[in-house]
Amino acid sequence: MSFSPILIVAGEPNSIFLEIFFKVFKIKKIKSPIILISSKKLLKFQMKKFKFKKNINVLELSKLDYRNLNNNSINLIDVQYDSIDAFKKITKKSNAYNKKSFEIAFKILRQGKIKKFINGPISKSKFLNDKFLGITEYISKAFSKKHTCMLIYNKTLSVCPVTTHLPLKLVSKQINKENITDKVFLINKFYKDKFGYKPKIAILGLNPHCESIHKFNEDEEIIKPAIKSLSKKFNVSGPYSADTIFLKNNRKNFNVILGMYHDQVLTPLKALFEFDAINITLGLPFDRISPDHGPNEKMLGKNLSNPLSLFRAIQFLDKH
Repeated sequence: MSFSPILIVAGEPNSIFLEIFFKVFKIKKIKSPIILISSKKLLKFQMKKFKFKKNINVLELSKLDYRNLNNNSINLIDVQYDSIDAFKKITKKSNAYNKKSFEIAFKILRQGKIKKFINGPISKSKFLNDKFLGITEYISKAFSKKHTCMLIYNKTLSVCPVTTHLPLKLVSKQINKENITDKVFLINKFYKDKFGYKPKIAILGLNPHCESIHKFNEDEEIIKPAIKSLSKKFNVSGPYSADTIFLKNNRKNFNVILGMYHDQVLTPLKALFEFDAINITLGLPFDRISPDHGPNEKMLGKNLSNPLSLFRAIQFLDKH
């Protein structure tokens, strides 16, 4: 049985990604050949730093042949990056490097031969420069996809926020039937395509206890009618209060919890599973996953970073 390659953009040069990549690469269970988009110079610096030894197989972009690749070496598409050390502060140069890395990945993905994509962490505030809410939106725009969503997946329980990296004061303006319906449709399609069943989805309210002292209550006026309409076709229920849905006896009844904003669902999920979760973008013409953590500059060079989320990302793409 042959396995299709996984394309990986290493992401921020000044991050823990290559450290966790080295740790995952030592695991013999990876079946899909990996193609890494990174700087050869930077890669060598960090290999030396972490005492990781592996041959580097440099691939030519114009002559890519995926048929005979394996993980006996690091299959590398080299992106030029001026580095004089293993780590360097995030600058305009690193932003240009990230942009070039994504451009190469997008070119390959548009050819349609590779359907599995992982990107390492990116400093969103510096790289996106307020043009996009996050990398999910950045990639969605590159592939002209308006209807996508962020699913933080764990095999026991997953979560999805209706709004992503949006300031809290702006969240209520984005809570509408269309946005909720889009997310439910994408979640349902993902679970049916990957696992063959319709997921049980709990939909949360926006306000504490799904109540509001104001005249306009989003839970009553928007969320409840949306759930009523969606329940005719999908396995959804709610609205549930966010402060109790994650209790063991409540969360066990669902596959996915759909929240109204980022921290409403990501905070409790990370408290439950820590690094045992992956960020999957639904609605793209390929499977895109990122480890569920950022560059984590405070941990640079310490060799203490947990590689579990990246391993789960590769493991998921190996199986699906």
